[in-house]
Amino acid sequence: MNEDIGRRIIAPSPRELYDGAATRLRDWIADEVLRPLVEPILHPSRWRIRALGLSTSVGHPLFYVIWAIWLPQPYEPLDLRLLMSVLGISLLVFPGLTATPPSRLAAAIFSLIFWITLPWFFAWMYFCNHGNTVWLASLGAMFLIYYHLTDWRIATIGSASGMLVAWIMFRAFGPDLPGMTWEQVATNCVVLGFCWFMGFVLGLSSSNLRREQLNYTLGTMGIMAHELRTPLATMQLIGEAVRNEAPSCPQDHAQRLENLATRMGNLVRNMNHQIDMQIANARLMHVAAGAEVITAAALLRDAIDNYPFRSSRERDAVVLKVHQDFRFRGSPQLFAQVVDNLIKNALRSLAASTTASQPGDLAIECGILRNRGRIVFSDNGIGMDTELQARIFQPFFSTDRGTGHGLGLAFCQRVIQGAHGSIRVKSQPLKGAIFTVELPLAD
Repeated sequence: MNEDIGRRIIAPSPRELYDGAATRLRDWIADEVLRPLVEPILHPSRWRIRALGLSTSVGHPLFYVIWAIWLPQPYEPLDLRLLMSVLGISLLVFPGLTATPPSRLAAAIFSLIFWITLPWFFAWMYFCNHGNTVWLASLGAMFLIYYHLTDWRIATIGSASGMLVAWIMFRAFGPDLPGMTWEQVATNCVVLGFCWFMGFVLGLSSSNLRREQLNYTLGTMGIMAHELRTPLATMQLIGEAVRNEAPSCPQDHAQRLENLATRMGNLVRNMNHQIDMQIANARLMHVAAGAEVITAAALLRDAIDNYPFRSSRERDAVVLKVHQDFRFRGSPQLFAQVVDNLIKNALRSLAASTTASQPGDLAIECGILRNRGRIVFSDNGIGMDTELQARIFQPFFSTDRGTGHGLGLAFCQRVIQGAHGSIRVKSQPLKGAIFTVELPLAD
């Protein structure tokens, strides 16, 4: 008899309900607030950035003419308008600001420019014009523009800080104006609160939509990679059939068939390994932290032994040096994938160099420094400049435009950060690269 029949269903206790809700809230905050990339400009492209610069540089002088001459407002400073216009021109004249995706410096400059020209400037003008209808409407429109322009996290912090700084500066340096009536304050707060709330909701929903699109893209990549296993299985069977037919052929033909079957088997093994890597990389947005104790030296040895090197020369280029073994917590499967990705990238860099690989061209070192485990991947490949180093951990950015999809290093960073570790790179063009992984030691 089924033991579940007649079993009494026990409702969860209030404490269990609270713990479950708290866990879901923490997961939501981690997935939606902390982990996603914060984009200074949504959907950045050279033409979008130039359009923003053009509208800023031309719009401010135009509105000065409107609000100072055609429909005069109480406060309309020419010097401040010109400053905003100059900030817009900077987006047009500096080539580094139109590169996509933007570098860290460019992202910081974008954020600063639009913080000044949007929340700070509009709040300053609102206060200096005594909250009149023109600037009430303008400030409300600013919230919608700001949330549509940049990530909702940046827009939320920028709006609050911009208005606060503008209010402090208005109290210290602004024109001497009578206080607003209670009715005006209440009316303006309702209007601005509505505009801010709608901007926040639209920005948050837009972020969720982009996240779902990314999940769909990654899922499609994983499905496509998985489907490749079917023709590979057929190739494996053909290789075995060729090997079985070899003994019935003359000696020289049998040896050729045996070599052909071996090469086909190695090719299938290599392709299956690459498919495993792509499927794991496609889970970028759903990386589980894992809590198993991992021995670093064993992880590295197994990863090197199982890596499908294309030649004995490529295998000989990899040298493992264990200065001091250590243990850390994480997912063995995911960290094996991390090591595979870092080895693959290093070997690709070596293959692109002008000289043939030599033993030790990829040195993998394992040790402990300042009570943290450290794994260092040092290669003598083509290296990269500072601009690329700032962007290589971004999803879909790849230094190998021909075959790279730009998910491997983003996946590595997600897995390592999930184990409370860090990964960084140091490199120079034509002088190789050093990837350093640091992890907390297991108890």
